[in-house]
Amino acid sequence: MTLRTSCAVIAGIAIAALVQAQKAEQLTFEVASIRLANPDEQGGGIKAMPGGQRYVATNVPVKLIFGLMYKVPLRQITGGPGWLDTERYDIEATAAHSYDLDDLHTMFQNLLADEFKLQFHNEIREGSVYVLSVDKAGSRMKLNQTPQDFKIPMTPGKGGEVVGSRVPMNYLCWWLSQVALAREERPVIDKTGLDQFYDFTLEFAPELPPGANAENLPDRPNIFTALKEQLGLKLEPQKGPVEFYVIDHAERPAAN
Repeated sequence: MTLRTSCAVIAGIAIAALVQAQKAEQLTFEVASIRLANPDEQGGGIKAMPGGQRYVATNVPVKLIFGLMYKVPLRQITGGPGWLDTERYDIEATAAHSYDLDDLHTMFQNLLADEFKLQFHNEIREGSVYVLSVDKAGSRMKLNQTPQDFKIPMTPGKGGEVVGSRVPMNYLCWWLSQVALAREERPVIDKTGLDQFYDFTLEFAPELPPGANAENLPDRPNIFTALKEQLGLKLEPQKGPVEFYVIDHAERPAAN
């Protein structure tokens, strides 16, 4: 490769990155209502609404919203004022027209930056991780090529199993780290090479706190065996890079 060609490639990469950054900056909701939740309110959640135009959070702390939008476990988010964990908000955001889910997440990231003045930086530290890969027998998940339906990808089933519908691997890794392996405090790194969306049913015995009674629980394998036997995926402990999100600044939003 000649020097001129190398410079052209570098320039092309830089332009592409700039275009992507400009696109992210332009992705904002047209209208957003933000208010403190009723302290007596029970439950809560956050989800994109059907149609790809609205995103609603109910009785949710800002740090949890941040973790969902950036697909990072809460234990890998540090810094920031204490109210990011304790104060809960109701947020209803509406876009000018329908967008895909990735764009809606970018919009919510921009909303956090604009309305909560949230600023952060990333730090990479060596630590304990799990690596998710495809088992030698191959994936057992069903490919889902249907259009985006804006539903939560993984939900509890009627028999206590977890039902995955149109699940991308980055979401599965986040879910494993945040939910199924929360006590392990290890991030899950995707090394499957699977870049589409998949359906599956996952039945496993959850981790129980010390002293918990497991007598009435169904006889199910642990998450490692379940992933291998039911999904054709392998989860292995390793040492690797752990990405931390360090919040440098945040402000309560103005009343609206």
